[in-house]
Amino acid sequence: MVVHTERRGRVLLIRMNRPAKRNAVDPEMTRGLDAALNELDDDPDLWAGVLAGTPEAFSAGTDLASGAGEPTPRGGSYGVVRRDRSTPLIAAVEGVAYGGGFEIVLSCDLVVAARTARFALPEVARGLIANCGALFRAHRPLPLNIAREMLLTGEPLGAERAWSLGLVNELTEPGETERAALELAERVCANAPVAVSATLRAMEAVVAEPDERGWAATARATERIRESVDREEGVAAFLDKRPPRWTGR
Repeated sequence: MVVHTERRGRVLLIRMNRPAKRNAVDPEMTRGLDAALNELDDDPDLWAGVLAGTPEAFSAGTDLASGAGEPTPRGGSYGVVRRDRSTPLIAAVEGVAYGGGFEIVLSCDLVVAARTARFALPEVARGLIANCGALFRAHRPLPLNIAREMLLTGEPLGAERAWSLGLVNELTEPGETERAALELAERVCANAPVAVSATLRAMEAVVAEPDERGWAATARATERIRESVDREEGVAAFLDKRPPRWTGR
């Protein structure tokens, strides 16, 4: 199984486990994440969740060789990014959270990261666009120009700077994020669950009000590059481990 779950009292710990692929999301992982988050959403005995990867990586995003599989009815892409949740979810980030992996982080409510963690949106380097929410979510926890820089250069943002800018709630030493995220989840669970859920939903209703326009804009941008030569070249170059040869077409 590439997604493991473990109950820690009122907290559901969800681990992505494809270390050889840096937890790149394939169809099996999408199904596993969807099932795990359905459990978190549907079980009234669960009051918070923690989503973690492996020591080397949170997630490198979509597996470009296999694809991430079909969006799920409740979660959308990866079973995560279009989910309507009422239970707090905390990302525990070790190593890289790149591309769709960072978009999964942006779908969570709180973020704990190791000092050595890195966040990036490298889609433009592959002739692609970030189509799982980053086009309109990245600038919510980050200053607009930093979000633009990430999206237009594809270059990574280190965890310490991400913390100073407000993306990361808590910094840890490497190997400590899961423990720290579980402790943060327990702090959430110390409060009245109905009040926590109502608060989360109310905040999300305000923050996510422009989301439908964001998804529509993302769909238009995706359609624009769908048939581009550069898109095919970017993916091929990545899989061949060579520099891309852009043509602007």
